[in-house]
Amino acid sequence: MPHTTAFARNQWYVAAYAHEVGRELLGRTVLGESLVLYRAEEDGTPVALHDRCVHRRYPLSEAPTRLDGDRIVCGYHGFTYDTTGTCVYVPGQKRVPRTARVASYPVAERDSLVWVWIGDPALADPDTVPRARHLAAPGWVTVRGMEPIHCDYGLLVDNLLDLSHETYLHGGYIGTPEVAETPITTEVDEGAGLVRVSRHMDDAECPPFYARSTGVQGRIDRWQDIEYHAPCLYLLHSRVAPTGVVPEADGSDPHAFHTEITYAITPSGDGEVYDFWAVSRDWATDDPEVTEYLRANNHTVVMQDVDALTLLQRALSAERAGYQELSINIDTGGLAARRILARLAEEGDKPTERVS
Repeated sequence: MPHTTAFARNQWYVAAYAHEVGRELLGRTVLGESLVLYRAEEDGTPVALHDRCVHRRYPLSEAPTRLDGDRIVCGYHGFTYDTTGTCVYVPGQKRVPRTARVASYPVAERDSLVWVWIGDPALADPDTVPRARHLAAPGWVTVRGMEPIHCDYGLLVDNLLDLSHETYLHGGYIGTPEVAETPITTEVDEGAGLVRVSRHMDDAECPPFYARSTGVQGRIDRWQDIEYHAPCLYLLHSRVAPTGVVPEADGSDPHAFHTEITYAITPSGDGEVYDFWAVSRDWATDDPEVTEYLRANNHTVVMQDVDALTLLQRALSAERAGYQELSINIDTGGLAARRILARLAEEGDKPTERVS
């Protein structure tokens, strides 16, 4: 694959978890654009502005910059901006220069995630934000985190769409032999920017991640059903049950353990990506020991990916031009995602139709 995946700008990307955005100024970089995020005082609406004062480029996310009501006061010379990015005060004169403004970015808050739109604001439709309702739904408990990775964001997409690496990279946590041995099925909806990859394992070994958290003993039936909503949202619907336990005729599945694993894949710049991760469960929801176990273990798994992808990026960057990449059946979903990302970056002028 190319060392750098082109950015699709007219799309929604996760900039932060909802709990990260408050009255303290938060700096993030999305598609190479430096942002400062905060919440409006009166209604709590998230605000995203360009994180550089128009005067001398001081970062607005850094102290001693502060909020005065909903206005942001630059900590260097006091230039003051409202929530639209319009400068409303400059020091030493009454007239505010007409060009004194910073960019304001459309924001949407959904399912405990704060999304931003870096492209043409006229195309930003909040109804096209992909959903991960389990992150904020009653009956689900979620652990979450974020790790920046020094790699092209396309490498993280590849990693998540080919879970056979669990057998080798994550053995002793979530990987067992069956993950690599079981064939996948892949469905692609190019128009919707959606890739589905499924792997259903019968009579499989139960990995420690689930054995110790669910209490299931012996062999299991394990389902991994991926939905990738390009470019940013990845959902893994995981089902674990003792071997032979099947859903009821009405579709209910009371004797299985359901886990929703969510990744928001947000490129911060060339060769840099934010890896927002979350694990949600509908079982043992009142057990804090299970919660802490899943948080700690999934963080370990994420850091194994971080280390592997950082190393892979370093190797690719040193690779001679024109090397031949080899792909096999397990790469079908990742290759489809690459095509979709390339098309979105090339089109650049319309958002993807989302599947709710």
